Amino acid sequence: MSSELIINSAQDGCRIALLKDKSLIEYHYDKDEDRFTVGDIYLGTVRKIVPGLNAAFIDIGYEKDAFLHYQDLGPQFKSLVKYTKFVQGNKDATGKLNGFKADQDIDKLGKISQVLSKGMKIPVQVVKEPISTKGPRLSCELSLAGRYMVLVPFSSAVNISKKISEQAERKRLSRLISSIKPEGFGVIIRTVAEKKEVALLDKDLRQLLENWHEGVAKLIKAQPKDKIIGEMGRTSSL
Repeated sequence: MSSELIINSAQDGCRIALLKDKSLIEYHYDKDEDRFTVGDIYLGTVRKIVPGLNAAFIDIGYEKDAFLHYQDLGPQFKSLVKYTKFVQGNKDATGKLNGFKADQDIDKLGKISQVLSKGMKIPVQVVKEPISTKGPRLSCELSLAGRYMVLVPFSSAVNISKKISEQAERKRLSRLISSIKPEGFGVIIRTVAEKKEVALLDKDLRQLLENWHEGVAKLIKAQPKDKIIGEMGRTSSL
């Protein structure tokens, strides 16, 4: 069985066709514009607090303000805010989290007005793209997705996909990732990591860490609405 990937690049975007044995099995159109893609991380500004919804509307540069619910702040929200202030006040910040003292987790049943205020600037990640008259939906539980794993700042847990059922393989992956991940980061191991060589997993982790460090470098001088970390485009991911 032979596979072919055909990419037609034009000014308005890329058209991508995946063929198997000369038959078209996938077709994608990757429009060349800032689409506020799922996974993108921006420096947002709190525009409005809505106590009745226990949520806030955030300006990230889209024509409609984005929506952020209290439950999507994540337990480590205070740590994220603390680290953001540190980075923006320290031109030598590197992105390393070893030695960073995390704050106490926020109350799961708390109120958004207790942790957010109008005009506050916070990093936010797109978890649902804008549709129709609605702006993007956001989260403050930042994560960077790779081929074999997901990197989670301000965490320490190593979680493994439930679809990897073989206990010996689960233990292998847990020991391996725990030994190579840096302090201050958690990792979610994806199903496709099963039986993969150490070199491949290590390369994936290093790439995610590089993306994080580059994002922190941008955050140092970032202005509201700036994209800090961009999700890989469809063309690149394919």
